[in-house]
Amino acid sequence: MVAKRLSYFVIILVLSILFWFSKSSQIVLGGVALFFLGMMLLEGGMKKFAGGTLERILKSTTDTTPKAIATGFFTTALVQSSSLVSLIAISFLSAGLIKLAAGIGIVFGSNIGTTVTAWLVAAIGLKLQISHYALAMAAFGTLFSFVNTQTSKGLSNILLGLALLLLAIGFMKEGFETIKESIDLAKYAMGGFLGLIVYLAIGIFATVVMQSSSAAMALVLTALATNQITYENSLALAIGANIGTTITAILGAIQSSAIGKRLAGAHLIFNLVTGAVAIIFLAPISSLVDIISHSLSITDLALKLSIFHTIFNLLGIIIMTPFINIMQLKLGQMFKEKRKKKNKPKFLSKSLLNEPIAAIAAIKSECEHLYDNSFEVLSHAINLNRKDIRSSREMKEIVETSTDKIIVNIDVLYKQKVKGLYDAIVEYSTWAQTNMSQEQIIRVYDLKMASRDIVNSVKDMQKLEANFKKYGFSDNQAIKKEYNLIRELLGNLLRKVEEIRRNPNDENLIIKFVEIRRLLEENDRKINDTVGELIRSEQITASMGTSLMNDSGFAYAVGKEIIGFIEIVYIQSDEHLSIVYDELLAEE
Repeated sequence: MVAKRLSYFVIILVLSILFWFSKSSQIVLGGVALFFLGMMLLEGGMKKFAGGTLERILKSTTDTTPKAIATGFFTTALVQSSSLVSLIAISFLSAGLIKLAAGIGIVFGSNIGTTVTAWLVAAIGLKLQISHYALAMAAFGTLFSFVNTQTSKGLSNILLGLALLLLAIGFMKEGFETIKESIDLAKYAMGGFLGLIVYLAIGIFATVVMQSSSAAMALVLTALATNQITYENSLALAIGANIGTTITAILGAIQSSAIGKRLAGAHLIFNLVTGAVAIIFLAPISSLVDIISHSLSITDLALKLSIFHTIFNLLGIIIMTPFINIMQLKLGQMFKEKRKKKNKPKFLSKSLLNEPIAAIAAIKSECEHLYDNSFEVLSHAINLNRKDIRSSREMKEIVETSTDKIIVNIDVLYKQKVKGLYDAIVEYSTWAQTNMSQEQIIRVYDLKMASRDIVNSVKDMQKLEANFKKYGFSDNQAIKKEYNLIRELLGNLLRKVEEIRRNPNDENLIIKFVEIRRLLEENDRKINDTVGELIRSEQITASMGTSLMNDSGFAYAVGKEIIGFIEIVYIQSDEHLSIVYDELLAEE
């Protein structure tokens, strides 16, 4: 912390001296500052304007490596921020929405996406009288800021961000031209291997200081366009800018989770390998750039640098893509998740709160974690082992042969494994809803209700547990049979829940689930007649009968609560399954 504050102080001191003694430095550094501000506005504007579209794209188009790479490229090119795309990728990894291989693919593609910034600066920013366009964008951006909708605010930030980017390029170009009048930086050009190493180091340093390879490349391109650096040295600076982003990734990953460290590690490996390839094959790549430039009649050095920047990043993807699975395995071994206690949240990371889709996925995953803990309590309460419920044996046989009592204290288990998770889900959901659309808020509310259903099922099961132990092992075969029937119904329900969780898109399981629901309802409706017949035939006492009626009601409540959980967490989240489920219920 002290070192960080000291570095800030040194930077402020250096900037102050430059601003005081050099007007040209003021213009260049002011242009860099505007570039940063423009990128921040553009990034924030894209998030507001897209309204979750970016997250949905990343979620739905990363099931294969080529798709993940393409998605990383297009989304970075769109929002002009590889850091934003990487942040969303990390949040999706944390929430379990995508696998590490997909995250690595996104990072690879994102590196290509950053080259679009260089193309925009070289092809547009340095060629046109951009101040007119910038002022027009600023005017319209300001106008849209007065419209009080999320989309309009986002569009306003996008236009203002683009305006500042264009102005920034103009200022940097003007600043370098002013510097050239008093000092020709090109005189300090260095050729050969020494020049490569020196300017490589400068590129790394500039990127680390500015924390943005895009800003560093914009600075290099404007310096090249004003002949303040040579083309040869600009190639080394471009390679250094790419390598410099790895330092940023390492610094960002130090306090990150294991998943964040894995993705940062992939980023580090990719950029180091890409940089090494560019250095080793600098001569052949430069020759290839010359061939492409000649065939396209390109003589502008800034455009040639953009071609070089793109080619060596593409080479990095071609070389590294076959090794994604190996990287995933090795990085997973290097950075392991700390085992969390069962009563502690696994998925509710604060870093996901600003990404609504990832936050919703995290809440859903935590609801499943809550169910896992509750499943232990529920199964033991009806005197069944979890492995038996998950097995393929007939439930009736399992119930009839379960002769050993499973002694549990549901109240203690509830406090140890259920209550804390439920509290965490409710608190996290409350914070998450502050950054969501109305539709997303409703989904989070439903998930909170699903977690409440599971908590209530544990509480209601507590009312049943004593009589399951008492009458499930009674010498009175009539009352034992009725309680075993309830245990069998609940056991089958828990089994179907496990099967649905393993195969959430299986329509046949939904059909069987509806059948279990129907049997629970039928049993509750028939229990009054059953109790009457058993009392009249003197097979059970009136006291047994009232206990059976009450416990049948509690069992039905438990069943409804578990069913409510499945409806919200699994069925409602799949539009097709939801339609099938509603049709099955309508047929009854």
